[in-house]
Amino acid sequence: MRGVLIVLLFGLLAGCAVAPQAPEPREMTLQAATDDTLREVVGLLQEEGYVIRHADAELGRVEAVMARWPGYRILATTVTDDNGTRLSLTAARGGSPLPPHLLDPLLAELQRRLGLAPR
Repeated sequence: MRGVLIVLLFGLLAGCAVAPQAPEPREMTLQAATDDTLREVVGLLQEEGYVIRHADAELGRVEAVMARWPGYRILATTVTDDNGTRLSLTAARGGSPLPPHLLDPLLAELQRRLGLAPR
């Protein structure tokens, strides 16, 4: 009987474990060259205090982190399409995804740097 209770207890505890959620991306199509977009993303993130961990123009990918506790991470990916460059940003803090709307100020500044901001 005791063994059954232990198995049930472990079963209940295992059911409480939650798989980490994938960050929801904030996406935007920019009428700019992919190389220019990546260059501006890297510059912007560095100015905001992020350290670029990985940047690969061929893959269209930039990963940046901020060492300040609890630790922030931004992943930017680009894909060239018929309308320009498709940019996707995701962010996490302490391993937990951040809401995508928090990336809007970065996207607005990126548009301004690329000369695409609304006037």
